[in-house]
Amino acid sequence: MPYEQIDKSQIRVLPLGERKSFIRFKDVAVSSGDAVVADEKTKGKIELLAQRILGARARGASVMLVYGAHLIKNGAGPLLNEIMEKGFVTHLATHGAGIIHDWEFAYQGETSESVRDNAPVGRFGTWDETGRSINLAALAGAAEGIGLGEAVGRFIAEDGLTLPSPDFLHGQIRMLPEHTLTAARADLLKAMIDFDLPEGKMEVKHAYKEYSVAAAAYGCGVPFTVHPGIGYDIYANHPMFHGGAIGRCAGTDAGIFAAGVMNLSGGVYMSAGSAVMSPQIFEKAFSAANNIREQRHQPFISGHYIFVNDIASDGDWDWSKGEPPKEHPAYYLRFFKSFYRMGGTAVYLRADNRIFLKLLVSLLKKS
Repeated sequence: MPYEQIDKSQIRVLPLGERKSFIRFKDVAVSSGDAVVADEKTKGKIELLAQRILGARARGASVMLVYGAHLIKNGAGPLLNEIMEKGFVTHLATHGAGIIHDWEFAYQGETSESVRDNAPVGRFGTWDETGRSINLAALAGAAEGIGLGEAVGRFIAEDGLTLPSPDFLHGQIRMLPEHTLTAARADLLKAMIDFDLPEGKMEVKHAYKEYSVAAAAYGCGVPFTVHPGIGYDIYANHPMFHGGAIGRCAGTDAGIFAAGVMNLSGGVYMSAGSAVMSPQIFEKAFSAANNIREQRHQPFISGHYIFVNDIASDGDWDWSKGEPPKEHPAYYLRFFKSFYRMGGTAVYLRADNRIFLKLLVSLLKKS
């Protein structure tokens, strides 16, 4: 049915400089050298995690860290960059909001706006630079077959991107109509026409790119994947928004993520502040990886260590006794229950993600 929908080209976008941003990176930035106050139980859990990570790296197994946007807003990005640069993690992942705050920190050194003030007056998320940059990175990345994490990381690290000529895109589409990237190339071509985008270098200066996790991952060659929902994030409130481009890049990232899970036997999976995205993508990737491993006559993933960090209650349930019954509230805490069902060893730490990461990084650096 031809149901009515809004025309995104009618959305009036505003300069990002006009927005009141609430979080300045310099005010929240966290360093591994900062003092940490934590109880002995917390320290003990993180000490064991550090040992597991070192063992996994020695065996060549995956060490994956998946996080929610508040970790970036809390200024903990430098801690992620540090453990990446020192080779302690093999994969990072976040969702759409995680990449938005990362990009805004890199671009202007501040992020976060008031939903309460801006959404009722039609201004929430309607910021030109954020929407334009992320959507353009996705359009160009999809046309090359790369993921959203790599596309945005490259965009930040290289201060923009280089667009191919319309003639080149026309030629590729005509000569290779059945190529995997043909539809994505056509989308990029149409966007260049619709938004009058010239071929060649499009420069977008990122004055604070050293703050960016995405850029650091790109520079280190560490897989960094983004797992968004269509319509979840503010870049959807921009005339350049293209669900196909976001979806193609996210689909690539889903495959890269599952490849990391393929190597998780004897490895470590960390989930920090992601109650929905992380368990959802993990259980599907875990199943897909085991499906392929079985066909290759390889053993199923085993010996993996799952470490979940959040500030929510664990439901007052002793998980060492097994899964709670359906009448118990803890049964519905998917952010831990899903991981508990994935075999291996699952540990939950209720703590601020800054405390978790500061302690972990300091311990790993001493190793």
